[in-house]
Amino acid sequence: MYCSPRFTSLQYAAVNTVGCNELEVFVREMEKFPLNEPVDVKPVVLAACANMFMQYMCSTSFPYDDKDFRKIVRDFDEIFWEINQGYAVDFLPWLLPMYSKHMSKLSLWAANIREFILARIVQDHVKTLDYHAPPRDFTDALLIHLQEDPNMEWQHIIFELEDFIGGHSAIGNLVMMVLANVVKYPEIAAKIQEEVDSVTNYGQRYVDLFDKEAMPYTEAVLWETLRKGSSPIVPHVASTDTDIEGFPIKRGTMIFLNNYELNLSPEYWDDPEQFKPERFISASGTVVKPAHFIPFSTGKRTCIGQRLVQCFSFIIISTLLQKYDISPGSEIKIKPSCVAVAPDCFKLILKTRNKNQN
Repeated sequence: MYCSPRFTSLQYAAVNTVGCNELEVFVREMEKFPLNEPVDVKPVVLAACANMFMQYMCSTSFPYDDKDFRKIVRDFDEIFWEINQGYAVDFLPWLLPMYSKHMSKLSLWAANIREFILARIVQDHVKTLDYHAPPRDFTDALLIHLQEDPNMEWQHIIFELEDFIGGHSAIGNLVMMVLANVVKYPEIAAKIQEEVDSVTNYGQRYVDLFDKEAMPYTEAVLWETLRKGSSPIVPHVASTDTDIEGFPIKRGTMIFLNNYELNLSPEYWDDPEQFKPERFISASGTVVKPAHFIPFSTGKRTCIGQRLVQCFSFIIISTLLQKYDISPGSEIKIKPSCVAVAPDCFKLILKTRNKNQN
């Protein structure tokens, strides 16, 4: 319920409220940047995403200039970058001794994150939680479940909370990938701005989640960004004896899903190397996704937070392009078939849009 809110649910409305409230803070922070010169927007984008997740799941948020908050947002981003590099140890675990420095870095970042979450989030929840009242948020629900389930361990609860909060890094990196495409293809930015202007009456308000249906091109840009950026191989392990099209698969067997073939093969896509968001828009003007396009995996391994990714990235991108014309402030480098952008990545130039244009 918390991570996969349905469009017509009260939880979806809660996601919308959280996102829109944080956008006001985000916009004020963006306004501190000088115009018409290169600026590093990624830390601010990530901070906004982190606060959206923390407000939604933990009923708390932090000032963007809070040093500890900025540190753990950076640590989350460092981890997200590292785990998306396709190191051999990810699928050849016997190489672990050769990656001791790599694993030490990950452990240090993870320890910093846990310390922050325990001290700044969980501790307050434990002190104020009413076990007889409905949970206030996802954190309360986890703590209540811990008390009710004798098989549940404290470490599992904390790891689950860390994992869900860490989902904000996926959104921040997706937003940066979209921005990279926006500045590379200005005509795409113009089409998004056209949709934004249409639903907001040329800036009378900011976009919200209930505008998604009226903004199919903007949503299609997100899908096309994911198609071009999805990792080429995704390792999984069979949890039971099974078979795939008649081939026996024993429990414990490592299986690779070839996302590269699914997302970039001419067999499945016209002009697969081209960035064409319109490929996801039907003749009737609605967003359609072919069955072979599974950027969030499928079945039991489907990313549980995919709706939050779609929701928050949509309103951030829409708001940025509603407010600014954006151009490159440095060389735009995006690693092929990778959903992560380097923690210290490209800079952008922001120019306030003319509200009387169009």
